Amino acid sequence: MFILIYLLVFYILLCYTLSLLFPKARVEASKAWIPGVNFAEWCKIIGQKPTHALWLLFPIVNIFTFAGMAVDIVRSFGKYEFKHSAAAVLFAPGIFYKIAKDPKDQYVGKTVLLEKAYAEEMEEARTAKDSYKLAQLESKNPYKKTTAREWTESIVFAVFAASFIRMFLIEAYVIPTPSMEGSLNVGDFLFVSKAHYGIRTPMTVAMFPLLHNQIPFLGTESYLSKPSLDYYRLPAIEKVQVGKPFVFNWPVGDSVYITSSRPYAVSQVAREQGSIGDRELIVKVKNKDFVVRPTDKKDHYIKRCVAGPGDSLLIIDRQLYLNGKAVQNPLRLQFLYEITLPQGVTVSTKKLDEWGIDFGDNAYGTNELFRADGFGVLFLDQGQVDKLKALDPNVVIKVADQPTQPETLFPFDTTITARWSLDNFGPVWIPAAGATIDLTLASLPYYRRAIQVYENNKLEVKGSDIYINGVAAKSYTFKQDYYWAMGDNRHNSEDSRAWGFVPMDHIVGKPLFIWFSTKEGNIRNGINWDRIFKSANKDF
Repeated sequence: MFILIYLLVFYILLCYTLSLLFPKARVEASKAWIPGVNFAEWCKIIGQKPTHALWLLFPIVNIFTFAGMAVDIVRSFGKYEFKHSAAAVLFAPGIFYKIAKDPKDQYVGKTVLLEKAYAEEMEEARTAKDSYKLAQLESKNPYKKTTAREWTESIVFAVFAASFIRMFLIEAYVIPTPSMEGSLNVGDFLFVSKAHYGIRTPMTVAMFPLLHNQIPFLGTESYLSKPSLDYYRLPAIEKVQVGKPFVFNWPVGDSVYITSSRPYAVSQVAREQGSIGDRELIVKVKNKDFVVRPTDKKDHYIKRCVAGPGDSLLIIDRQLYLNGKAVQNPLRLQFLYEITLPQGVTVSTKKLDEWGIDFGDNAYGTNELFRADGFGVLFLDQGQVDKLKALDPNVVIKVADQPTQPETLFPFDTTITARWSLDNFGPVWIPAAGATIDLTLASLPYYRRAIQVYENNKLEVKGSDIYINGVAAKSYTFKQDYYWAMGDNRHNSEDSRAWGFVPMDHIVGKPLFIWFSTKEGNIRNGINWDRIFKSANKDF
């Protein structure tokens, strides 16, 4: 809503200042108030065809078109300096008003055509080898820019263009953790489309360009939380597809302790503080040294969307069920296995690497995948398991048992999660926009955060009664869609099982393809040439 109000106010100011400016160019002031006509007349004033204004109808392109038109109209009134061009780009109505009210500022002509004619005249002098005339033209050239200005404008434009492409169209990401290992590996560099699921307009507006949430080396936040804009998303090319990877902002990453190893959600630390061994974190918790982040500045995660709005999800013995039916598992789905190689059976590191088994698959994090006695604990997919079994009939491989985790699994209510584990989880119903649930003390743990945090309601429990925004509530209707995210490395993924639903307003985009890939995330280990330009939406 804020964006719409801002655009409406900006447009009214623009029309008003154009109505003051047009008469100086011998155009009727009333035309500045007629939608479409005002921009067509603007094009005529600067020397463009009226149809040039049609580019203003195309999202993203219209931003650059408008900036160019704004610069050209101030130049049509003899304002050629960098400060004038900058003012026209940053806030056009301001400089338009100044030019309109200053009697000394008069219309000098259609700048696009004048500059072209001046360049042709200089070229004619250069061709005729008329050095005197050429020197005169160069000395009086109003369009000439200093080297410093050329560099400044080039850098500003490059940063501006890159920032807009990154903000609205495509952004590059790198996979930092093994939670999607097998399908998307540590060290994979991806291009992610922000248009497929609908371009999400920026909520945080004061920020360092090309940085997400931290300034490198300084460790400080790269943005100001205020002023901020309301969430708004442009129409989508397609819906979020269940079964495909997607990128989103970490839902519980609004309040985080940031250490050199990773960020920790404050809510996560409160539940697991006794089991987290990060010494740096202990100090930060003691000092209450945490950062509060807006939605679009939360850390980026990439997982597989395994359930969508309205789905009921259940995991039984590692198999995922949606709405009562077993889903088709990803080809490279991984679990944690305990392997025992019989005496005398060995396998070379080179062979393991060919099978896609490296040190990143070692649950113990050591530089040896198997101990001297042949025992190892590795994250593997079924194909890798089969290859290890084929080494010898006496190779023993079994899935590592996953303990129940009633305190640390969503929805963090031990009366619900008493027997839940990573392998046996649910059922959980995924909220859908417009769907209404019965709101009881039994259902509240699942949806408390969605109602209170993601949908900005004041929620209170008084005895056996639930109040939303001060009114007793027996039901609740959701305002947006939600999704369930899980990593393909099912025993080594912090995902929705650990923090719950992914709201629609947190979704960033769709992975397109891998444009570069390093082994184990380190260029010194080599490059995965076979992964470059592979689709990020297909199993390998």
